Amino acid sequence: MSILRTEEISKQYPGCLALDQVSVSFESGKVNALLGKNGSGKSTLVKCFSGAIQPTNGAFYLDDEKLSFHSPSEANAKGFATVYQEMSLVPSLTVTENIFLGKMPRKGRFVDWKKAHKMAGEMLASMGVKINPKEIVSRLPMWQCQVVEITKAMSLHPKVLMLDEPTSSLASSEVESLFKVIRELKKQDIIIIYISHKLHEIPEITDTITVLRDGKFVGAVNTKEVKHQDIISMMFGEVSIRQRPKELKVQEGTVLEVKDLCRKDKFENVSFSLRKGEVLGIAGMLGAGRTELLKSIFGADPYDSGEVWVNGQKAPRHASPITMKKLGMGLTPEDRKNEGLILIHSIQDNLCYASMEKTARGWFEDRTMRNRAAEDQIRDLQIKIPDKAAPVSSLSGGNQQKVVVGNWLNTNPMIMLYDEPSRGIDVNAKQQIFEIMWKQAAKGISTIFVSSELEELLEVCHRILIMKDGRITGEVNPDDININELYAYSMGDTDE
Repeated sequence: MSILRTEEISKQYPGCLALDQVSVSFESGKVNALLGKNGSGKSTLVKCFSGAIQPTNGAFYLDDEKLSFHSPSEANAKGFATVYQEMSLVPSLTVTENIFLGKMPRKGRFVDWKKAHKMAGEMLASMGVKINPKEIVSRLPMWQCQVVEITKAMSLHPKVLMLDEPTSSLASSEVESLFKVIRELKKQDIIIIYISHKLHEIPEITDTITVLRDGKFVGAVNTKEVKHQDIISMMFGEVSIRQRPKELKVQEGTVLEVKDLCRKDKFENVSFSLRKGEVLGIAGMLGAGRTELLKSIFGADPYDSGEVWVNGQKAPRHASPITMKKLGMGLTPEDRKNEGLILIHSIQDNLCYASMEKTARGWFEDRTMRNRAAEDQIRDLQIKIPDKAAPVSSLSGGNQQKVVVGNWLNTNPMIMLYDEPSRGIDVNAKQQIFEIMWKQAAKGISTIFVSSELEELLEVCHRILIMKDGRITGEVNPDDININELYAYSMGDTDE
C-alpha cells in the first residue's frame, strides 16, 4: 500500500493564504474524495502535487520520500498524473495518437503503428472498456473521451492519479460507465484523488473523504460512516438551501417568443414563449440541443428557419449577439473559460466587456465609469476577489461564473439566458447564482435556465420545458412533478 501525505503545507499568494498548514494523507487501493467549496484550497493542493506550483512552506511525501516539483514534467516522471476538468484531447487525432502523443513507440525512425495500437487496446481493455484505438476522438461519446483522457494519464504509469471533476460534462447515463473504469483502476494499487462538486456521486464511487475549508484541513472520514448533510456541514459550516421564494410570481406580459425555430441536425420546430419575470427551465440530456438552441436565439449561431420575437419586435433573421444585446438579451455560455472570459485579463475588464459602449466616452475608455461598473457587480454579486486588477484566472470557478454573470448584468438586460451556470462550482456558489436569478426576476428580468442537474430546475424555475432530440416534447410545472418523473420525461421513457 502506498501513501501520499502532506506535512503542514502552505501556499501564500499576495493578499491570500490559499493553503494554511494542511496535513492530509491519501492511500492507494481507494478512491479518495477531496472536497471543499470554491476557494477552499483543493485545486491549489492538487497543483502542488502536479508540479504546476510550489508550496510556500511545508512538504509532501510519497511513501516517506520527500518530493518537490518545479514543473509538471518532473511530477509526471515521479508518477503523478492529473486529469483536469477541461479535456486536453486533440479531436482530429485517433485514440492511440492521443494516448501516446509525444511518446509514440518507434521502429527506427518511424512510428510503430502496430505496436502503438496494440498497446492502446491493451490499456483500454485493462480498464474494462471496448474502444477502437483507431477511432477518431471527435466521433466518441463524451464518457469515452473522458476514458481516453484517463488512459492517456495511465500511459505515464502513475502512482498517483488525480481526477478533477471527471463527470462534469457527462450525462447521468454515462457517469456509471466511467465509474466502472475508476473501480478497475482501484485494483491497480494507485492512489486516486477524486475532486467533484456533485455530492450525490461521492457515496457511490469514493472510499474516503477529505475536506478543506478556507485553505485549512477540516477533517477526513470514511465515506460509509458519514451522511450527506454532515459532508455539507464540513464543507460550508451551516448552509441553508433555499428554494424559489413562493412570493416570486411571474408578471404580466410576454417578452420572448420563439416560433418554429429550426437548425439542421441540432433542433427542429421549437416554439415557446417567455413571460416577464419568469424563470423558465429547459430540461434534457446531453445532446438534446439545449445549448445550440440558446446560441441560436442569442445570435451566436445561425438558424435555418423560424422566428425570434423580443418584446413584440421581430429579430433579424441573421442577428448577431450585438444585435440581440441591443434588444435586451444576455447569454452566459456553457464553457465560461473559453467563451465567457478572457482569462489573462483583469477581473475588472471581464466585468465590463459586454457594456463597453456604456463605459466609454467616444473612442476612449472612461476609467471612472468602468471602475464603478465593476465595483457595483463585485458588491452586488458578492464576488470574492483579492484585487479587481488581478487576472480573472486567479478566481475560483464559482467566482469566475459570477464575473460572467456580472459582465452581462452590466448591460441592463431584460432577458438572461443561462447555459449550465452551476457546472463545476460548489453548493454555496450555486445557491448564490440561483438567488441572483430570483433577485433579477423580482425586478422583472426574465430568465431561461439550462442545466443537466435536473434537481436544480425543480428548485429554481417557475416552469420547465422538456427537450429531447432537438424537439420540445413537453412542459411541466415543478410543483407537480418529482425528480424521477423529470428524468423519465427527459430521457423519453414515458408516453406523451
